[in-house]
Order: sequence, then C-alpha cells, then structure tokens
Amino acid sequence: MNQPQPGTVLSLSSFLSCGSAMSTQKFREAPQYYNSPDCPVITDDQDGLICSDQAVHVAMTLDQTYIRGSMAAILSVLQHSSCPQNIFFHFVISSTRSNASDLRATMGASFPYLKFDLYPFDDSAVAGLISTSIRSALDCPLNYARSYLANLLPLCVSRVVYLDSDVVVVDDIASLYDVQLAEEKVLAAPEYCNANFTAYFTPTFWSNPSLSMTFAERRACYFNTGVMVIDLNRWRAGDYTRRIEEWMELQKRMRIYELGSLPPFLLVFAGNIVPVDHRWNQHGLGGDNFRGLCRNLHPGPVSLLHWSGKGKPWARLDANRPCPLDALWAPYDLLQTPFSLDS
Repeated sequence: MNQPQPGTVLSLSSFLSCGSAMSTQKFREAPQYYNSPDCPVITDDQDGLICSDQAVHVAMTLDQTYIRGSMAAILSVLQHSSCPQNIFFHFVISSTRSNASDLRATMGASFPYLKFDLYPFDDSAVAGLISTSIRSALDCPLNYARSYLANLLPLCVSRVVYLDSDVVVVDDIASLYDVQLAEEKVLAAPEYCNANFTAYFTPTFWSNPSLSMTFAERRACYFNTGVMVIDLNRWRAGDYTRRIEEWMELQKRMRIYELGSLPPFLLVFAGNIVPVDHRWNQHGLGGDNFRGLCRNLHPGPVSLLHWSGKGKPWARLDANRPCPLDALWAPYDLLQTPFSLDS
C-alpha cells in the first residue's frame, strides 16, 4: 500500500467531510417501472442480468453524504428508460465508512424491484495517493473509485455508464450506453474544446517540457468525469488504473494540478475519447468550486442535468435558497419529510 507523504496527506477535516455510516434520512418508495413490449427478454434472476450484454449497466458511488442525490438520480434513470427492468446498477461503497447492510436495506425499501449489487472499495488503496485539492469534498477516497471500476465490477461486465450522484437523467439511458466506441477507444463522454484546458494544470506542469509534451500528439479537450461510458475490457487490457495512479504519484511529488480526481483522467484520456453530444452532460449547475453560485443551462437540448460544483440542489432547497434550476431536481427527491403524508 502506498504510504502518505509529509505535507500531502488528507487532513482530518477532509476525512470528516466524506460522511459517515450513520444517517437519519428516510426515503419514500419509488414507483415500479416496467419494460416496453419491444425490450429484449433477459433472465429474471440477478445473475442472468448482471452478465447480460443486453442489459444496461450503470455504476455509481453510494454513501450517506450524497445518498439523497443518488436516490434522485436512480429514480430519474428508471423513469425515463424504455427498458427499466433491464438496467443493472453497480454501487461502489466505502469498505470502511459505509455500512453495506444499511445501504442495501435503504435501496431495497425505496426500490424493491431494483437489480443492483454493492462493491466495497478499499479506501486505503487510494488514500495514500490523494493530494489535497481546492475543495475538501473532492478529496474523499470514494471520489476516486471511478478509476477502479474495471477491478471492482465482475469480469463479465464489459461496458458501463458511470454517473455521479448529483445528476438527473431526463432521457433514455440506453441511448448513452449504446454509443459506439470505435477505433479501440476506451472512454466516451461529452468534451468541451472551448474550455481553457491549461487552467486544469499548474505552471509547474506547463513549464516542464517532459510533462507538457504529454498532450503534444493529441487535441486535448476538457471533459467531465461525472458522466462517462467506459469499455471495461479495453480498460483492463490497457491497465489504465495504473496509468492514472502514476500521475497521482507524480502529483504528490511536484503538484501539477489543483483539482481532485479529474486531472489524472485528463492526462490519460484527453484528446483520445469518443465525443458524446453535449446534451448528455449539462454540467456546472452547482456553480464553481468556491461559492456554488447559480448558473443557467447551456444552449441546446438536455438529456442529463449535472449539479457539479459546490452547490447541490438538495442542500440549497433545505436552506430555502434554491437556484431556479433546482426546481428541475426537486420532482425526483425521494426524501421523506416529517410533515409528509403517505397516500
């Protein structure tokens, strides 16, 4: 296991911001959604679905801090899917900070018919690689679990859509899942070539020719890692987890970026992904990483809303200071409030 180095280990406050295993939140039961007649028929038992190449595999992290957002995201995926019974959810949880039985019970109570499994993620495997960033929430070990999906999920799962917990899907997830990954590409995501790519790395990085030349042979564009389609077989074959870890190890020695888990993905994949229509990640609705100010939608159609940034819709609604777009998240909120009446 990699040992933390002086001056770069996560602070106690950073770990406290990662949530705990206890929660008093209660959630309502979601409606059950059924396949349309033209959906492929997959074996009813869980093992049949988990390995089926006709299923849609969705991976998310799951913890008590963001579980309210996760519940809304799951509901939105099911509600807008034409084949909701053919979706299998893969939930990655902290092996040390999460109670698997509690999370399984919470999922089962709100989604009795959901096909899912839980995958414990060893925090210590990555904690020694994490450098502090501009926002403590970005330093949680579970935030880095997306780099280990190929190791955590069953080998029979060859493709997965990874979603952050602060999204709402308003289109059929199968349309995203089925994107063509041509030319041996490993990853697909909306990319944004108008963004200032240089801002994601420090002057130390750009002033070092051996580092800045990393992007010399590719047109590197920003993409958000909260929504990705990943070919897990190609990821495994290319040992991409190790490639990401190597950049994280360098970061601990010479500080080449300020954000959390995003820059290593950019270093490995930027300029070498399959671009997806921007409608699949209307990101930044949580504002910037410092103040979380309100933002408007980007121009164009919307298939997925993403409250990336500091401001989360459930927190702003609870504080009675919502942004206008938080009203689009609220209908998917399954939180059972003390004053709600059961129908």
